[in-house]
Amino acid sequence: MTAGNRRHVVWIGPTSWDGIPGTDRPLAMELTRYAHVLWVDPPVSAVTPARLRGEVSGGLLPRLTDISADITRLTPVALPFLSRPVVRTTTAPLLRAQVSWALRRLGVQPFAVIAGYLEDVLGRWDGAVNVLYNTDDHVAGAELMGLSRARIQAQEKEAARRADVVAVVSAQLGEHWSALGVTPVLIPNGCNAAYLQGSSSRPAVTDLPRPVIGLVGQLTERIDLGVLTAVADAGYSLLLVGPYDPGWERDGFAALIGRPNVRYVGRVPAEEVPSYLAGIDVGLTPYADSPFNRASFPMKTLEYFSAGLPVVSTDLPGSRWLWDDLADRQPRSADQLMMLTSDPAEFVTGVRRLAGEPGSGHPHQDAATVAGLARAFAAEHTWARRADELATAIGLRAARQPDAAEIS
Repeated sequence: MTAGNRRHVVWIGPTSWDGIPGTDRPLAMELTRYAHVLWVDPPVSAVTPARLRGEVSGGLLPRLTDISADITRLTPVALPFLSRPVVRTTTAPLLRAQVSWALRRLGVQPFAVIAGYLEDVLGRWDGAVNVLYNTDDHVAGAELMGLSRARIQAQEKEAARRADVVAVVSAQLGEHWSALGVTPVLIPNGCNAAYLQGSSSRPAVTDLPRPVIGLVGQLTERIDLGVLTAVADAGYSLLLVGPYDPGWERDGFAALIGRPNVRYVGRVPAEEVPSYLAGIDVGLTPYADSPFNRASFPMKTLEYFSAGLPVVSTDLPGSRWLWDDLADRQPRSADQLMMLTSDPAEFVTGVRRLAGEPGSGHPHQDAATVAGLARAFAAEHTWARRADELATAIGLRAARQPDAAEIS
């Protein structure tokens, strides 16, 4: 196993490579245009319950596997009961030791170490650029995630001290880290360029009356169930795609998906998502107005745009940032592509404006024109562009050596 003669980046991910892709994985994949990536899964122990370790298989020894010629995956291990206070003090040192072991096996030195979460891993490799890539307000989300607010605050202070670069996905997160004495770099979430040329997928769901209003993503406490209920109450067909957290609104969610005009298909493989997007006329980003959501950036909105769909979204700062950029780039058509709303009633008004009346058979807008405009906007916000921004921020772009094709 070798990583070749390229520069190398260690990306310590907040989720396993096999988990829900989220933000870190697509950005790491695009960064391979500049460097080989050693992706590091979160550590698990052999006794960690499957429900807590997701797709990561517990084992007694760390494992290195090749994802591709450009990405090597490290699956580290930790001691049993790694989240308990005493054992927890061993987790970060063990993780750092296993990363060092992997680098020795590969025979490389890292150009940069990027941490996708707050574990104590930065500042440990001589000459490497230490990068904290922050996608969420962990302090605001401590209760949501069942974590200690005080511990997270201590971790943030230590990360701010050790990081050479702090990258954030939203201006609100930037303000949070500025208060800790750093100058963060804004690199918002991006979208998958594969959708931009249009989808040849046949719609996976065809028996719902058009227009179909859809939500693709995780169904958790972050979502405002009142919005989904209001859309269904208005008579629209509602398609829900994504994993459901059984701790969220159990009775209300069960009542919603029991309606004849609502279809819930659960989690689907990533390669099948385009076929579900192909059956949607308007995408929903119905985040609840909470401190955690206000610091986030709505990746799903860009994914709807990349699939050629208009969007109705909660008016949160990240969505407002996208709206402002859309209005700047496409001032004459912004209202055709995106509506910002503040409550369930406004959501229904926004849906009606973009989709027409429920059961009318088709959206009242020219779908082909809207799709072209939406994809043109999404093309300005791909993961490739975000990786270019990150590579510039950490000095990797300037250090890149052109390949033979570029020289010729």
